[in-house]
Amino acid sequence: MERPLLVYTTFPDADVALVVGEALVRLRLAACVNVLPGMRSVYAWKGAVERADEVVALIKSRESLAEPLAAALKARHPYETPIVLHLPVAGADPDTAAWIAAETGGDQAPFSG
Repeated sequence: MERPLLVYTTFPDADVALVVGEALVRLRLAACVNVLPGMRSVYAWKGAVERADEVVALIKSRESLAEPLAAALKARHPYETPIVLHLPVAGADPDTAAWIAAETGGDQAPFSG
């Protein structure tokens, strides 16, 4: 069975993260997107140190979808340079891995509605 993949990204707020996350799930590029609000960030950007309120999104997918998932995420993301970190999964419960594979199966049509 193919290995699961976690993708880490951040968004300016939960509403945007949920809209993008739903699109990724409907496209079957992700089985699930967890949106974690309440993060404060300090980061370097264009020669300055910035602070922002953000949310974290953890995207559950599979390794073979890394590139199309990243492309779809970047196409929908409001940031000029979104953070897209692929976090390989060393192991997973077989039922979890099977669920991710089933929900991101290439042989299934995207969700509608």
